[in-house]
Amino acid sequence: MNQILTVLQNLLQVPDLANKTWVSSQYDSQVQNNTIATGGDASVVRIPNSKKAIAVSTDCTPRYVEANPYLGAVQAVAETYRNISATGAKPLAITNCLNFGNPQKPEIMGQIVKAIQGITKACKELDYPVVSGNVSLYNETNGKAIQPTPAIGGVGLLADYTLNCYAKFSKINDLIYVLGNNNGYIDCSLYQREILKQKGINPPEVDLSLEKKHSLFIRNLIAEGFLSSCHDVSCGGLLVALFEMCSSKLGCDLNFENVFCKSDLENTLFGEDQSRYVFTCQPQLAETILQQAKKQNLNLTLLGKVVADNFICDNQFVPVKDLQYLNQQVFLTHFV
Repeated sequence: MNQILTVLQNLLQVPDLANKTWVSSQYDSQVQNNTIATGGDASVVRIPNSKKAIAVSTDCTPRYVEANPYLGAVQAVAETYRNISATGAKPLAITNCLNFGNPQKPEIMGQIVKAIQGITKACKELDYPVVSGNVSLYNETNGKAIQPTPAIGGVGLLADYTLNCYAKFSKINDLIYVLGNNNGYIDCSLYQREILKQKGINPPEVDLSLEKKHSLFIRNLIAEGFLSSCHDVSCGGLLVALFEMCSSKLGCDLNFENVFCKSDLENTLFGEDQSRYVFTCQPQLAETILQQAKKQNLNLTLLGKVVADNFICDNQFVPVKDLQYLNQQVFLTHFV
Protein backbone atom coordinates (compact mmCIF):
# COMPACT_ATOMS: atom_id res chain seq x y z
CA MET A 1 0.00 0.00 0.00
CA ASN A 2 1.34 3.45 -0.87
CA GLN A 3 2.34 6.12 1.62
CA ILE A 4 -0.75 8.25 1.02
CA LEU A 5 -3.17 5.49 1.98
CA THR A 6 -1.08 4.63 5.05
CA VAL A 7 -1.29 8.25 6.22
CA LEU A 8 -5.05 8.21 5.64
CA GLN A 9 -5.43 5.03 7.70
CA ASN A 10 -3.43 6.59 10.54
CA LEU A 11 -5.51 9.76 10.55
CA LEU A 12 -8.79 7.86 10.54
CA GLN A 13 -7.76 6.33 13.85
CA VAL A 14 -7.43 9.73 15.56
CA PRO A 15 -10.29 10.59 18.00
CA ASP A 16 -10.91 13.92 16.23
CA LEU A 17 -12.14 12.01 13.17
CA ALA A 18 -13.88 9.16 14.98
CA ASN A 19 -17.16 7.92 13.53
CA LYS A 20 -19.67 8.98 16.18
CA THR A 21 -22.59 6.91 14.89
CA TRP A 22 -22.34 4.74 18.00
CA VAL A 23 -23.61 7.75 19.98
CA SER A 24 -25.95 9.43 17.51
CA SER A 25 -27.72 6.18 16.63
CA GLN A 26 -28.92 5.88 20.23
CA TYR A 27 -31.17 8.90 19.75
CA ASP A 28 -34.34 8.79 17.69
CA SER A 29 -33.64 11.24 14.88
CA GLN A 30 -36.85 10.26 13.12
CA VAL A 31 -39.36 11.63 15.66
CA GLN A 32 -42.47 12.77 13.78
CA ASN A 33 -40.78 11.60 10.58
CA ASN A 34 -39.54 15.08 9.63
CA THR A 35 -35.79 14.40 9.57
CA ILE A 36 -34.54 14.16 6.00
CA ALA A 37 -30.80 13.79 6.52
CA THR A 38 -28.33 13.24 9.35
CA GLY A 39 -24.65 12.40 9.47
CA GLY A 40 -23.55 14.72 6.68
CA ASP A 41 -22.35 18.31 6.80
CA ALA A 42 -25.63 19.44 8.32
CA SER A 43 -28.81 17.74 9.47
CA VAL A 44 -31.91 18.62 7.44
CA VAL A 45 -35.36 18.71 9.02
CA ARG A 46 -38.56 19.24 7.08
CA ILE A 47 -40.99 21.99 8.09
CA PRO A 48 -44.45 20.36 8.36
CA ASN A 49 -47.09 21.22 5.78
CA SER A 50 -44.61 22.81 3.39
CA LYS A 51 -41.78 21.97 1.00
CA LYS A 52 -39.33 23.91 3.16
CA ALA A 53 -36.70 22.47 5.47
CA ILE A 54 -34.06 23.79 7.84
CA ALA A 55 -30.42 22.73 7.83
CA VAL A 56 -28.52 22.77 11.14
CA SER A 57 -24.81 22.44 11.82
CA THR A 58 -22.53 22.83 14.86
CA ASP A 59 -18.79 23.37 14.55
CA CYS A 60 -15.56 24.49 16.16
CA THR A 61 -11.90 23.45 15.82
CA PRO A 62 -10.38 24.07 19.27
CA ARG A 63 -6.78 23.57 18.12
CA TYR A 64 -7.25 26.51 15.73
CA VAL A 65 -8.72 28.69 18.49
CA GLU A 66 -5.95 27.75 20.91
CA ALA A 67 -3.32 28.82 18.38
CA ASN A 68 -5.14 31.99 17.33
CA PRO A 69 -8.52 32.74 18.97
CA TYR A 70 -9.48 35.34 16.37
CA LEU A 71 -8.78 33.21 13.29
CA GLY A 72 -10.12 30.08 14.98
CA ALA A 73 -13.44 31.78 15.70
CA VAL A 74 -13.69 33.11 12.14
CA GLN A 75 -13.14 29.57 10.87
CA ALA A 76 -15.77 28.10 13.18
CA VAL A 77 -18.42 30.48 11.84
CA ALA A 78 -17.33 29.91 8.25
CA GLU A 79 -17.45 26.14 8.57
CA THR A 80 -21.07 26.12 9.72
CA TYR A 81 -21.83 28.44 6.78
CA ARG A 82 -20.11 25.99 4.45
CA ASN A 83 -21.80 22.94 5.95
CA ILE A 84 -25.25 24.42 5.55
CA SER A 85 -24.49 25.49 1.98
CA ALA A 86 -23.36 21.96 1.08
CA THR A 87 -26.93 20.74 1.62
CA GLY A 88 -28.31 23.40 -0.71
CA ALA A 89 -29.70 25.55 2.10
CA LYS A 90 -29.09 29.28 2.48
CA PRO A 91 -27.30 30.10 5.77
CA LEU A 92 -29.42 32.45 7.88
CA ALA A 93 -28.09 32.87 11.42
CA ILE A 94 -25.97 31.45 14.22
CA THR A 95 -26.07 30.83 17.93
CA ASN A 96 -22.97 30.19 20.02
CA CYS A 97 -21.71 28.62 23.21
CA LEU A 98 -18.46 30.19 24.40
CA ASN A 99 -16.62 27.50 26.37
CA PHE A 100 -13.46 28.73 28.10
CA GLY A 101 -11.41 28.43 31.26
CA ASN A 102 -11.14 30.90 34.13
CA PRO A 103 -11.76 34.43 32.76
CA GLN A 104 -9.97 35.95 35.74
CA LYS A 105 -6.72 34.82 34.12
CA PRO A 106 -5.59 37.45 31.58
CA GLU A 107 -4.66 34.89 28.92
CA ILE A 108 -8.13 33.31 29.12
CA MET A 109 -9.91 36.64 28.96
CA GLY A 110 -7.73 37.48 25.97
CA GLN A 111 -8.93 34.32 24.25
CA ILE A 112 -12.56 35.25 24.91
CA VAL A 113 -12.18 38.79 23.58
CA LYS A 114 -10.37 37.72 20.42
CA ALA A 115 -12.86 34.90 19.76
CA ILE A 116 -15.79 37.31 20.05
CA GLN A 117 -14.05 39.68 17.64
CA GLY A 118 -13.56 36.82 15.19
CA ILE A 119 -17.20 35.78 15.40
CA THR A 120 -18.27 39.40 14.85
CA LYS A 121 -16.04 39.77 11.80
CA ALA A 122 -17.24 36.56 10.14
CA CYS A 123 -20.93 37.15 10.86
CA LYS A 124 -20.89 40.68 9.49
CA GLU A 125 -19.07 39.76 6.28
CA LEU A 126 -21.19 36.66 5.67
CA ASP A 127 -24.51 38.39 6.51
CA TYR A 128 -24.98 35.63 9.06
CA PRO A 129 -26.16 37.27 12.31
CA VAL A 130 -25.91 36.03 15.89
CA VAL A 131 -29.45 35.56 17.21
CA SER A 132 -28.70 33.94 20.56
CA GLY A 133 -25.83 32.59 22.62
CA ASN A 134 -24.53 31.09 25.82
CA VAL A 135 -21.33 31.28 27.88
CA SER A 136 -19.68 28.50 29.88
CA LEU A 137 -16.64 29.62 31.87
CA TYR A 138 -14.29 28.25 34.55
CA ASN A 139 -13.92 24.98 32.65
CA GLU A 140 -10.74 23.75 34.31
CA THR A 141 -9.33 20.62 35.92
CA ASN A 142 -6.57 21.03 38.49
CA GLY A 143 -6.04 24.57 37.29
CA LYS A 144 -5.65 23.58 33.63
CA ALA A 145 -8.19 25.06 31.25
CA ILE A 146 -9.92 23.25 28.42
CA GLN A 147 -8.98 24.22 24.89
CA PRO A 148 -10.92 27.39 24.03
CA THR A 149 -14.07 26.24 22.26
CA PRO A 150 -16.45 28.90 20.91
CA ALA A 151 -18.91 26.37 19.50
CA ILE A 152 -21.01 27.77 16.65
CA GLY A 153 -24.46 26.48 15.77
CA GLY A 154 -25.71 27.55 12.35
CA VAL A 155 -29.15 27.31 10.75
CA GLY A 156 -30.21 27.72 7.13
CA LEU A 157 -33.31 27.44 4.97
CA LEU A 158 -33.86 25.00 2.13
CA ALA A 159 -36.72 26.32 0.00
CA ASP A 160 -37.47 22.87 -1.45
CA TYR A 161 -36.38 19.85 0.60
CA THR A 162 -36.55 17.60 -2.49
CA LEU A 163 -33.44 19.45 -3.70
CA ASN A 164 -31.44 18.57 -0.58
CA CYS A 165 -27.93 17.41 -1.53
CA TYR A 166 -26.39 14.56 0.45
CA ALA A 167 -22.76 14.23 1.49
CA LYS A 168 -22.37 10.59 0.40
CA PHE A 169 -21.47 9.42 -3.10
CA SER A 170 -24.60 8.23 -4.88
CA LYS A 171 -23.78 7.10 -8.43
CA ILE A 172 -20.99 5.01 -9.96
CA ASN A 173 -19.01 6.86 -12.65
CA ASP A 174 -19.96 10.29 -11.33
CA LEU A 175 -17.03 12.69 -11.69
CA ILE A 176 -15.44 14.09 -8.53
CA TYR A 177 -14.33 17.74 -8.36
CA VAL A 178 -12.93 19.98 -5.66
CA LEU A 179 -13.89 23.66 -5.66
CA GLY A 180 -11.28 25.99 -4.20
CA ASN A 181 -7.54 26.44 -3.88
CA ASN A 182 -5.47 23.44 -2.83
CA ASN A 183 -2.30 25.04 -1.52
CA GLY A 184 -1.39 22.38 1.03
CA TYR A 185 -1.66 24.55 4.16
CA ILE A 186 -0.68 22.19 6.96
CA ASP A 187 -0.03 24.48 9.96
CA CYS A 188 -2.41 23.50 12.80
CA SER A 189 -3.69 20.57 10.72
CA LEU A 190 -4.26 17.05 12.02
CA TYR A 191 -1.58 15.91 9.59
CA GLN A 192 0.95 18.23 11.22
CA ARG A 193 0.00 17.14 14.72
CA GLU A 194 -0.40 13.40 14.19
CA ILE A 195 1.99 12.54 11.35
CA LEU A 196 4.70 15.21 11.57
CA LYS A 197 4.43 15.40 15.39
CA GLN A 198 4.65 19.18 15.34
CA LYS A 199 2.67 21.80 17.25
CA GLY A 200 0.65 24.20 15.14
CA ILE A 201 1.18 27.93 15.41
CA ASN A 202 -0.83 29.63 12.66
CA PRO A 203 -4.27 28.22 11.71
CA PRO A 204 -5.50 28.71 8.14
CA GLU A 205 -7.02 32.06 7.33
CA VAL A 206 -10.49 32.26 5.82
CA ASP A 207 -11.16 34.47 2.81
CA LEU A 208 -14.73 35.44 3.72
CA SER A 209 -15.49 36.99 0.33
CA LEU A 210 -14.42 33.74 -1.35
CA GLU A 211 -16.48 31.82 1.22
CA LYS A 212 -19.60 33.69 0.10
CA LYS A 213 -18.76 33.26 -3.57
CA HIS A 214 -18.17 29.51 -3.29
CA SER A 215 -21.28 29.05 -1.18
CA LEU A 216 -23.51 30.78 -3.72
CA PHE A 217 -21.96 28.79 -6.58
CA ILE A 218 -22.61 25.48 -4.80
CA ARG A 219 -26.14 26.40 -3.76
CA ASN A 220 -27.03 27.42 -7.30
CA LEU A 221 -25.68 24.13 -8.70
CA ILE A 222 -27.72 22.17 -6.17
CA ALA A 223 -30.86 24.19 -6.92
CA GLU A 224 -30.42 23.41 -10.63
CA GLY A 225 -30.10 19.69 -9.87
CA PHE A 226 -26.53 19.48 -11.19
CA LEU A 227 -24.87 17.83 -8.19
CA SER A 228 -25.20 14.23 -7.01
CA SER A 229 -23.39 14.84 -3.70
CA CYS A 230 -21.50 17.60 -1.92
CA HIS A 231 -19.26 17.85 1.16
CA ASP A 232 -17.05 20.57 2.58
CA VAL A 233 -13.31 20.07 3.17
CA SER A 234 -12.24 20.73 6.74
CA CYS A 235 -10.68 18.64 9.52
CA GLY A 236 -8.11 16.23 8.04
CA GLY A 237 -8.08 17.80 4.59
CA LEU A 238 -9.09 16.69 1.13
CA LEU A 239 -8.46 12.94 1.35
CA VAL A 240 -10.37 12.66 4.62
CA ALA A 241 -13.31 14.52 3.05
CA LEU A 242 -13.29 12.04 0.17
CA PHE A 243 -13.31 9.12 2.60
CA GLU A 244 -16.25 10.66 4.44
CA MET A 245 -18.19 10.75 1.17
CA CYS A 246 -17.80 7.00 0.69
CA SER A 247 -20.64 4.66 1.62
CA SER A 248 -20.59 0.95 2.38
CA LYS A 249 -20.88 0.22 -1.35
CA LEU A 250 -19.37 3.26 -3.07
CA GLY A 251 -15.77 4.46 -3.08
CA CYS A 252 -13.60 6.54 -5.39
CA ASP A 253 -10.84 6.17 -7.96
CA LEU A 254 -8.47 9.12 -7.61
CA ASN A 255 -5.70 10.03 -10.02
CA PHE A 256 -3.36 12.84 -9.06
CA GLU A 257 -1.10 12.69 -12.12
CA ASN A 258 -0.55 16.23 -13.48
CA VAL A 259 -2.97 17.59 -10.87
CA PHE A 260 -0.74 18.15 -7.84
CA CYS A 261 2.98 18.61 -7.42
CA LYS A 262 4.28 15.18 -6.37
CA SER A 263 6.81 16.63 -3.93
CA ASP A 264 3.98 18.36 -2.03
CA LEU A 265 1.31 15.71 -2.54
CA GLU A 266 0.87 14.82 1.14
CA ASN A 267 0.59 18.49 2.09
CA THR A 268 -1.98 19.00 -0.66
CA LEU A 269 -4.11 15.99 0.28
CA PHE A 270 -4.03 16.56 4.05
CA GLY A 271 -3.68 20.35 4.27
CA GLU A 272 -6.65 22.19 5.70
CA ASP A 273 -7.05 25.10 3.27
CA GLN A 274 -10.43 26.72 3.79
CA SER A 275 -13.43 27.58 1.59
CA ARG A 276 -13.40 24.25 -0.27
CA TYR A 277 -16.10 21.82 -1.34
CA VAL A 278 -15.91 18.39 -2.94
CA PHE A 279 -18.84 17.53 -5.18
CA THR A 280 -19.86 14.91 -7.72
CA CYS A 281 -21.84 15.22 -10.90
CA GLN A 282 -22.87 13.10 -13.85
CA PRO A 283 -20.29 13.22 -16.68
CA GLN A 284 -22.72 14.86 -19.12
CA LEU A 285 -23.16 17.83 -16.76
CA ALA A 286 -19.47 18.46 -16.17
CA GLU A 287 -18.87 20.81 -19.08
CA THR A 288 -21.76 23.08 -18.09
CA ILE A 289 -20.45 23.27 -14.52
CA LEU A 290 -16.91 23.96 -15.70
CA GLN A 291 -18.13 26.80 -17.93
CA GLN A 292 -20.06 28.36 -15.05
CA ALA A 293 -16.97 28.16 -12.84
CA LYS A 294 -14.80 29.70 -15.55
CA LYS A 295 -17.16 32.66 -15.93
CA GLN A 296 -16.84 33.35 -12.21
CA ASN A 297 -13.07 32.73 -12.18
CA LEU A 298 -13.44 29.83 -9.73
CA ASN A 299 -10.91 27.04 -9.39
CA LEU A 300 -12.30 23.55 -10.11
CA THR A 301 -10.02 20.48 -10.10
CA LEU A 302 -11.01 17.03 -11.35
CA LEU A 303 -10.02 14.37 -8.81
CA GLY A 304 -11.42 11.17 -10.27
CA LYS A 305 -14.68 9.25 -10.31
CA VAL A 306 -17.01 7.27 -8.09
CA VAL A 307 -16.51 3.48 -8.18
CA ALA A 308 -17.75 0.46 -6.27
CA ASP A 309 -16.30 -0.77 -2.97
CA ASN A 310 -12.71 0.54 -3.02
CA PHE A 311 -10.76 3.68 -2.13
CA ILE A 312 -8.17 3.97 -4.91
CA CYS A 313 -5.22 6.40 -5.03
CA ASP A 314 -3.01 6.29 -8.12
CA ASN A 315 -3.87 2.62 -8.75
CA GLN A 316 -3.25 1.56 -5.11
CA PHE A 317 -6.39 0.61 -3.21
CA VAL A 318 -7.93 -0.40 0.08
CA PRO A 319 -11.54 -1.58 0.54
CA VAL A 320 -13.76 1.20 1.86
CA LYS A 321 -15.16 -1.18 4.49
CA ASP A 322 -11.65 -1.66 5.92
CA LEU A 323 -11.22 2.10 6.31
CA GLN A 324 -14.67 2.43 7.85
CA TYR A 325 -13.91 -0.35 10.33
CA LEU A 326 -10.78 1.49 11.51
CA ASN A 327 -12.72 4.72 11.81
CA GLN A 328 -15.56 3.12 13.78
CA GLN A 329 -13.25 1.34 16.22
CA VAL A 330 -11.64 4.62 17.30
CA PHE A 331 -14.65 5.76 19.30
CA LEU A 332 -15.16 2.39 20.94
CA THR A 333 -11.47 2.20 21.88
CA HIS A 334 -11.14 5.68 23.35
CA PHE A 335 -14.54 6.54 24.78
CA VAL A 336 -16.57 3.43 25.60
